[in-house]
Amino acid sequence: MFLPTLHNTMQSIDTYDFAGKRAIVRVDFNVPLDDNLRVTDDSRIRAAILTIRKILAGGGSVILMSHLGRPKRNNDEHYSLVHIVPAIEALLGHKVMFAGDSWGARGAEMAAALKPGEVMLLENLRFYAEEEGKPRGLAKDATEEETAAAKKAVKASQKEFVRHLASLADVYVNDAFGTAHRAHASTALIADHFPGDKMFGYVMENELRAIDGVMENPERPFMAILGGSKVSTKIVIIEKLMEKVDSMILAGGMTYTFAAAQGGRVGDSINEKEMHPLALKLIEKARQRGVKLYFSPDALCGNEFSNDTQTRECGVMEIPDGWEGMDIGPEGKRAFAQAIAGHKTIMWNGPVGVFEFDKFSTGTRAVAEAIVDATARGAFSLIGGGDSVAAINKFGLAEKVSYNSTGGGALLEYIEGKELPGVAAIRK
Repeated sequence: MFLPTLHNTMQSIDTYDFAGKRAIVRVDFNVPLDDNLRVTDDSRIRAAILTIRKILAGGGSVILMSHLGRPKRNNDEHYSLVHIVPAIEALLGHKVMFAGDSWGARGAEMAAALKPGEVMLLENLRFYAEEEGKPRGLAKDATEEETAAAKKAVKASQKEFVRHLASLADVYVNDAFGTAHRAHASTALIADHFPGDKMFGYVMENELRAIDGVMENPERPFMAILGGSKVSTKIVIIEKLMEKVDSMILAGGMTYTFAAAQGGRVGDSINEKEMHPLALKLIEKARQRGVKLYFSPDALCGNEFSNDTQTRECGVMEIPDGWEGMDIGPEGKRAFAQAIAGHKTIMWNGPVGVFEFDKFSTGTRAVAEAIVDATARGAFSLIGGGDSVAAINKFGLAEKVSYNSTGGGALLEYIEGKELPGVAAIRK
């Protein structure tokens, strides 16, 4: 598959001279931690290592900045980035100094003293309301005037926050595709302070090339596989992809809304009744455009939402009351695998079952294995962020597909044709 080049007028990480310069790099190290605050999935950190090494090899120093989770207060120890330092050091093979703040004297002094070849990490950006530009601590009964004043105040202080971050470095590198759809201080606003010294890192470059290649010049036939619990959250992406693909698998919880819309009995499965008319319209749209739609004819059902539940196989149109579809059944596995095998370009976003429960992970594994088989035969496969990447990592198959996207919401919005603030800020 042809992968397009990026804008020629932009600075490139491959040609930029980093010698003697401090690079502030926005990474997406929003990684899961276990109860002992140890990283359980380091794929997002691994993805950024190439960018960090490139800057260091070019004679520069690196200031890393990221968010982690959604802390409700500043300096929440559970969300401190100090916990991920060992994982970064292990993957990078290099000492990483931890600043302890993002907006304070300690971080500024450490950045000023940074020598070529050194790496430091700022504290969680979301410890500061200015990162997202949203006021915190508003009373539930705050008046419109109080709310407006709080928003104005945080926007004013956000400018100072951005100036501070920019003052730490000579060049800005955005390598956080997973947050590119957010117009936050560190993903979009900071870029304006580096008009001639801003660029994408390798994660961003590779994401944009892979997605642009799939959407603009796919080798055919092209299949999209979409999972997800609700039709309402996937309407735009389904409609957009119907304009591009030759065939589409619709699976996951939204399967049962489509089944019910066509007169099926779906028991206690997810069923957005208000979406029935739209589901029927989408089926008709696919028919008119000549897009082949695939649904699993059967489901593996449980009588409670638990890995320990009793199970039974049901026809997807004949699920009894008290039971809910939680995975595709054996017929669905065979049908999906056969359908996937005939395609040259495959994009997968969303598991086909509750893969977090081992009992209901076999359908998602079957889809992943079918994609791997197609890739081995020459297909280009893009795994679309979020749960899909988590699933393929769980099954140990991440290295056997063409590309694993680090973005969930960012990927979907980019495919939908929306302008991503983090991308636009570099390109303009």
